[in-house]
Amino acid sequence: MPTLHEIIVRPVVTEKSSAAFQSRGEYTFQVHPDATKSLVRQAVESLFGVHVTGVWTSNQRGKTRRVGKSVGRRNHWKKAIVTLREGETIEQIFEG
Repeated sequence: MPTLHEIIVRPVVTEKSSAAFQSRGEYTFQVHPDATKSLVRQAVESLFGVHVTGVWTSNQRGKTRRVGKSVGRRNHWKKAIVTLREGETIEQIFEG
């Protein structure tokens, strides 16, 4: 089982995740493939010092990638969308 520091791999910062952050206060993270919702909740609360109200997880399939004649595949990964208590934010993610 991964430790709390291994559960959160990286934040996913895209136009769609930035819009979700601004309108609904949702943060998107790439997480360890074995991470459960309760482990993601514990990791976010302990690492960032906030209170989590909801966690949604989904497994993302790796996309097929072509470079010239060779065809490859990106890795599969797991995504977690986390909602925080009203008025709380994680400052480190969306700072320039």
